[in-house]
Amino acid sequence: MDGIEGRVRGAVDVWLRWLPRWQIGTARPRTRICRKCTGSPIASAAGFGPDVPHAVQHALIGRISTIVEDAVDDYTAKNLPLLQRELERADARKRHAGYQPAEGLSPEFQGLDVDPEPSPGSPFLFTLGELAGTGAAEQTPREPLSDEAKAALRHEIELSDECARSTGTAVCLALIDHRERIAEAVERLVEPQIEALVSDMFRGFDGPEEGPRSGLF
Repeated sequence: MDGIEGRVRGAVDVWLRWLPRWQIGTARPRTRICRKCTGSPIASAAGFGPDVPHAVQHALIGRISTIVEDAVDDYTAKNLPLLQRELERADARKRHAGYQPAEGLSPEFQGLDVDPEPSPGSPFLFTLGELAGTGAAEQTPREPLSDEAKAALRHEIELSDECARSTGTAVCLALIDHRERIAEAVERLVEPQIEALVSDMFRGFDGPEEGPRSGLF
């Protein structure tokens, strides 16, 4: 776990530099539950409350998740040869699968919809999602694994999962130390935007001011 604290600190630093660029007016509503953020222990460790916008949470959760993923990748490459071979084969299949619009995005955008919802009556000429798979090449079917190889691979996957759990725990513990910085940034940069939006939404909802009574009653 050497370096976890430093990497978490660095991820929070990058998020803090990104946050001033976030604007609530440009945030797109989600049509699906975000599997990366929903119920994430990273969100709890960061101290995010339910009122923190998803995009703000997702940007930090994505960067912290990358720390765990990188640690698991490194552990797998050094200690789990069967699983590493399967991952390399999966990467090769991706390279032959054509254009993938969700690949290569920065952590702030990974896992988000690549296309916004179309406006009623104004469909898009094309979407990035529709372009997925463009230029795909034919792939050679792989030979099936033997029962022994499957059992060995399952064991290596269990070891990989254990690495992910232990690294995730260490990352969350390190992130707790940065709660104060995170909360201060949310209070300073995010909450005023939410308050302004709510104020705009309810402006004019109050009825017209009562004029002077006519004296008839």
